[in-house]
Amino acid sequence: MIEIGLTGFGDHEELYGKIKPAERLPTYSRHFPICEIDSFFYAIQPVKNVVKWVSQTPEHFGFIPKAYQGMTGHLRGKKNYFDTREEMFEAFHTSIQPARDAGKLTMVLFQFPSWFDCTRENVELLRDTRERMRDVPCALEFRNRSWYMPEFRERTLAFMREENWIHTVVDEPQAGLGSIPIVAEATSDELTYVRMHGRNVEGWHKSSDPDWRKLRYLYRYSTSELQEWRDRLLALEESSRRICVVFNNNSAGDATDNAKELIALLQEGGKLQPTS
Repeated sequence: MIEIGLTGFGDHEELYGKIKPAERLPTYSRHFPICEIDSFFYAIQPVKNVVKWVSQTPEHFGFIPKAYQGMTGHLRGKKNYFDTREEMFEAFHTSIQPARDAGKLTMVLFQFPSWFDCTRENVELLRDTRERMRDVPCALEFRNRSWYMPEFRERTLAFMREENWIHTVVDEPQAGLGSIPIVAEATSDELTYVRMHGRNVEGWHKSSDPDWRKLRYLYRYSTSELQEWRDRLLALEESSRRICVVFNNNSAGDATDNAKELIALLQEGGKLQPTS
C-alpha cells in the first residue's frame, strides 16, 4: 500500500484557498490520507491539540509527528524546556497518546541534523533513543552522508533493522556531506517512509540567508522525475507492506501539485486507490 501526503496541513492555500485555520485539516484530509506534523519539532504539542486533530480527521487518517528538536540534537545551546532526557521523552509520549489511542499514529519521524555523523557515540545515542520510544513505530532520517559511505552503508541499514528503525528514504539535493543520496532500501517489513525535499542544490546550504528555509525547499519535480519515483515506490512495495510518501517542497506551493501528480501516475497503473 502506498500513501501520499504533505508536510504540515496549515500552509497549502493552493489546496484549499483562503479558509479559516480550523477548516484546514478537515479539508486537507479529504485529499490526502497522511500528514507529517512538524510543529512537534519546535515544541511538544499540548494534548488538547492532538485530541482536536484526531477529531477533525477520518477514521483511517494517519499522523506522522516529527520528533522534538531536543530529542534529535538540533538545539545546540538553545533553551531546552526539559531538565532531563527522561522528562522530555515522557512529555512526548503523553502528547502523542491521543493519536495512538485513535489508531491514527502512523509513526514518529526522527530527523537528525547534518552534523550528526556516523560515530560510535551517535550509534549509542540512537540505541538509547529507540529504547526510550518503546513500541512506537519510529522512522530515522539522516542528513550526514557518512552513514551511507560505501564502508558504512550496509552496516547502517543492518543496524536499523536490528534496532527496529523504519528507514526514511529521501530525495534531496546532492550537496556534499550535509546531504544524503537516494537509498531505496526498506528496513521494516511493515513500514517505509519517503520524504521528497526537492533538488535545489544552490539553496540547500544557504543558512545565512534570512529566507533560507524557503530557498532550501524551492523546487518543482518534473513528470519524468516523478515517474522515476513511481517505479522506485513500486519496487519498495515488494519489501515493505506500507510506503508513506510526503512532499516537503512547499516553498512555492509545488508540494500539492507534485503529490497529486504522483498519485495520478500510480492510479494509472491501478497501484493506488483514490482518496475518499
